[in-house]
Amino acid sequence: MADIVLGTGRWSAESLADEVARRLAAVQHATEVLVRSASGLDELSVRQPSLLPGWSRAHVITHLARNADACCNLLLWARTGIEHPMYASADDRDEAIQEGAPRSHQLLMEDLVASSDRFAAAARDLPGSDWTAEVTGTTGDMPAHHIPRMRLLEVWVHLVDLDHDVDFADIPSADAEQVLEDVVQLFGGRPDVPAVSLEVDFGDHRRQWELRGTTSRPEEVSGEPAPMLGWLLGRTGPGELRGDAPELPGWS
Repeated sequence: MADIVLGTGRWSAESLADEVARRLAAVQHATEVLVRSASGLDELSVRQPSLLPGWSRAHVITHLARNADACCNLLLWARTGIEHPMYASADDRDEAIQEGAPRSHQLLMEDLVASSDRFAAAARDLPGSDWTAEVTGTTGDMPAHHIPRMRLLEVWVHLVDLDHDVDFADIPSADAEQVLEDVVQLFGGRPDVPAVSLEVDFGDHRRQWELRGTTSRPEEVSGEPAPMLGWLLGRTGPGELRGDAPELPGWS
């Protein structure tokens, strides 16, 4: 799965500080769930397939560790103004995952925890004014304050990909809403995505989004956050959703 880049927005200094703190707290919680779930694996189960074709659970854990370090690179870029790409190249990114996956479960966990701690420390130490700096991720430019949001999506989606003890229904409602918003934003800009009108019921409120695709009349699809995320991300079918859900291209 590709690392995520989000849109831009304008914030007052106080509002931005509050929003960054909220996002970092959400990332910390998701990371704690990730570490707890991955710790429950063993040498045999960590070699079993994940929900991602061709990747074992060890590949997913390694990817999440390298993504944390890649996010640290972007935070360093924001702090210094000197370009520090997430990865030297796509090939280097893929090679690091392939090289890291065969490690023991213990080493995988030590790497995951250490890299997550590095990200948390780098984010904590970033001066408030630097959160507005422009950096470039794997698919485009973004303000630094979207880095925690990008990391949150990576952690929750790939935590589900471990196919162990966490599903989309376990994502807190506020996080699920943010992840859905980001997925729709990224997915909706693709020319191969059909036009779809989405309505998601969060219990105490509903949200609507539009995928502006290639068809003239949008299909209407509604449901709860978990099955909507599973369908949009290609992890589950649309069986628990209402409406005539069209076939979607693969998420990347």
